[in-house]
Amino acid sequence: MSTSNVATDATLLSRLDRGLFKLESVMNLIAGLMIFGLVCLAVAHVLSRKFFNAPLPGFVDWVEQFMAVFAFFGIAYCHRLGGHIRMDMLVGKLKGRVLWATEWFSSVFMILLVSVLIYGSYYHFDRAFDLAAPWFSRDSSMDIAIPLWPAKLVVPFSLSVLWLRLALHIWGFGRAFKTGATHPVAVPLIQDAASLAAHEAEAVS
Repeated sequence: MSTSNVATDATLLSRLDRGLFKLESVMNLIAGLMIFGLVCLAVAHVLSRKFFNAPLPGFVDWVEQFMAVFAFFGIAYCHRLGGHIRMDMLVGKLKGRVLWATEWFSSVFMILLVSVLIYGSYYHFDRAFDLAAPWFSRDSSMDIAIPLWPAKLVVPFSLSVLWLRLALHIWGFGRAFKTGATHPVAVPLIQDAASLAAHEAEAVS
């Protein structure tokens, strides 16, 4: 068992899980760096306004661009660790195949929903990525006219990574239901408060 409460072994499923987690970790790191960059930008904006009476041009525009990255790049990483808000008070009462079946149906519902979101968000990106349109009619920010298509591309890309994560969870929970495993691989396991605190302390140390 790893500190992330996701069991691993030598199976193909576990190898795919760990491989995807590397991508998710890089994306999560980029999201964190974007937050740090926004903090530095905000400090520069405030200091420039206070001492030079000249706020940074396009500050709000850049914030809008960066927000898409740190809001979506970490979503698959968080889901892999089971970090999203969930009804653990209810699901935590379930055991064995009943638990795995519940988690499987939940993952199937989520992957269907994410599929719809990928389609819709890609449509908005494709509409913004119309390079044949005149420059004055392209989808851009209000102040300094930054093209919005890179930020809009972030959404379907991040959701596609989440789709892959959900596909692995469907495989993992289905495999657990079939075999009756108590600690299946490649899926987040429900932890009690003491175990969660211990894992968080181990991760920090």
